[in-house]
Amino acid sequence: MVRGRQGAAEISYTGITGQEPFRATSFVSAFHARARGGISANESRAMQFNEAFKLALQSLWANKLRTILTLIGVVMAVASIIMVVTLVNGANTYVSTKLTGFGADIFTVSTGSSVNLTPEDYFRTQKRKIIRMEDYEAVLANCTECGDVGAAAFSRATIVYNRQSSKDTELHGYTWSMPVLHNINIALGRGFTPADVDRATHNAIIGYDIVDNLIGNQDPLGKEIRVDGVPYTVIGVGERMGKTLGQSQDNWVIVPISTYQQTYGSNTTIKLYARSNGGAVAMERAKDEVRVLMRTLRHDAPGTSDDFEIETNDTFLDIWKQISALFAWVVLGIASISLVVGGIVIMNIMLVSVTERTREIGVRKALGARQRDVLLQFLIESATMALLGGAIGVFFGVGVAKLITLITGWPASVPAWAIFLGLFLAGSVGIFFGIYPASKAAKLDPIAALRAEL
Repeated sequence: MVRGRQGAAEISYTGITGQEPFRATSFVSAFHARARGGISANESRAMQFNEAFKLALQSLWANKLRTILTLIGVVMAVASIIMVVTLVNGANTYVSTKLTGFGADIFTVSTGSSVNLTPEDYFRTQKRKIIRMEDYEAVLANCTECGDVGAAAFSRATIVYNRQSSKDTELHGYTWSMPVLHNINIALGRGFTPADVDRATHNAIIGYDIVDNLIGNQDPLGKEIRVDGVPYTVIGVGERMGKTLGQSQDNWVIVPISTYQQTYGSNTTIKLYARSNGGAVAMERAKDEVRVLMRTLRHDAPGTSDDFEIETNDTFLDIWKQISALFAWVVLGIASISLVVGGIVIMNIMLVSVTERTREIGVRKALGARQRDVLLQFLIESATMALLGGAIGVFFGVGVAKLITLITGWPASVPAWAIFLGLFLAGSVGIFFGIYPASKAAKLDPIAALRAEL
């Protein structure tokens, strides 16, 4: 139905869905107004854009169920992108902060890398000679560029106190200087002294998980706990460290490394920690000195590679970023597939919309609407649909990331650029996959379109 009203053409059309017909002022009103000299070219384009945007919203609202089903792919894709970027960004920030807390002047010496990215790396490190206490003592005595040197051994143990037990607790065998090197501050009691290590005392420092879960509200100092059946007296409690990536950092027990080796044997490797005397230059000198000492102690032939690893906080951070980036790219690749599928669905729905509104397009073109007017309307409609899905996806992505943080403690940080990226990708998909339906609508012959059956 077409009827005149104040020089503008108003169109009423009911699609095959049986929805309430929508009405919108045609583009030709702006065209005629411009022809009369009433408005400028820029104002005319602004009017056309506003009318196209209103028509797009009316079309989406008139077919609510179809719009919702069309948006599912875009919503899932954008939500996945926002969720992954939020979680990875939060984890990177948190890990970087934690590593910085350990000190930029500390490095470690071990038989292998903290993370083996390939099976070949793992098997190569398993064939290396273990690092022994003799190596620690040699580095301690001869490294002039090292301010502090410590040694540590690690395993898991069952802790028992008054019939209460904690399984799979981290057990650390430390030299007396290690708590400081490992950034462990004593909240109650005291740390180790050289005498604890020299005499292999059965003293222990515990984390707050042991206090909360086993000892309770009692004063933990002086209490006797059993570590794999061996009695130890609690002399100190470390400060709470909270969780890292959802894992508690307070479920541990520290004993003197000499006592540890008496109980578990000395045929397992230890890890050396060292702090340089100064800044970055001193750090490099200390690493070079330790490298020379270790190569000499382990009889590495000239020209061969080291059969041990020297790592700094930057090394750990680089490894973590490699892992997190790999994880992010895998998930983003899957999300991209969803985005493409969502775009294809939008294109199909827009093609259906063009078929349903063939007669309406014919009326507009007969009244003077140009190809670019029709093209603009359908492009804006597809872009609006995609942007709406993108906005919903951003909301769901941030919500799911925050929910994961609430449940598991995994850190989350929402960068502003990720939100704009999600919306940009959604809008780009809407425009890209809307070009063909919009072009098809714009190229319709007005006479043939007017003959189309309602």
